[in-house]
Amino acid sequence: MTSPIYAVGDIHGQLGMLEHALRLIEQDGGPDARIVFLGDYVDRGPDSRGVLDLLIEGQRAGRNWIMVKGNHDRMMARFVQDCEIADNRLPITLSWLHPRLGGRETLASYGVEVVDEDRIFQVNERACAAVPPEHIDFINALPLYHQEGVLLFVHAGIRPGIPLEQQAEDDLVWIRHEFLRDPGPHPWLVVHGHTPVDRAEHCSIRINLDAGAGYGRPLATAVFEGRDCWLLTEAGRVPLTPSPW
Repeated sequence: MTSPIYAVGDIHGQLGMLEHALRLIEQDGGPDARIVFLGDYVDRGPDSRGVLDLLIEGQRAGRNWIMVKGNHDRMMARFVQDCEIADNRLPITLSWLHPRLGGRETLASYGVEVVDEDRIFQVNERACAAVPPEHIDFINALPLYHQEGVLLFVHAGIRPGIPLEQQAEDDLVWIRHEFLRDPGPHPWLVVHGHTPVDRAEHCSIRINLDAGAGYGRPLATAVFEGRDCWLLTEAGRVPLTPSPW
């Protein structure tokens, strides 16, 4: 039999949803279940600090967890450690502290309030004092992908036609259209998040588990046995099968 492996979509500061997902996984696979988290642990939701605390605690306890890096995690770390306000993959009008991106909510979870009159260096000073260094170290050490058998877990996706070991970090945490519109096939079933959809979707060559928890929709949690996939619900496993298009 193929050992199950579980995956959790973009969490975005939703600690309560993460705790619920972990309960569903334990009910299905026991306390030692193997879990891959697909990145974007911070921003938008109310308790990014609590999410990182839980993941770091699980890592220290030796839980069978793999966490990959998301673009929002990278933006947070770069702001705190380097005062970098805008990622080069964003329009010049958007910064990590823009309401669309959720950096202010992340800082609020550390007790750092941001007002429009604040200068960036002032916010950065308060963030450096409030965010534990272990949180930044944790983010910086996250892998960019996890490949296991026929499955490839990555935050945003891959650039088609490029060997895995040659993929650029910017693509692995940011790519959208070039990956989402590619008809494939890929060497693996790619399990990703990053691009929010109304509900988890199976697109034959890829599965998108960003079901919009950052916008208050339920956090998608899935279990894989080989290429077969189910969503976990209170009623148990529900098959996630390829869409007909």
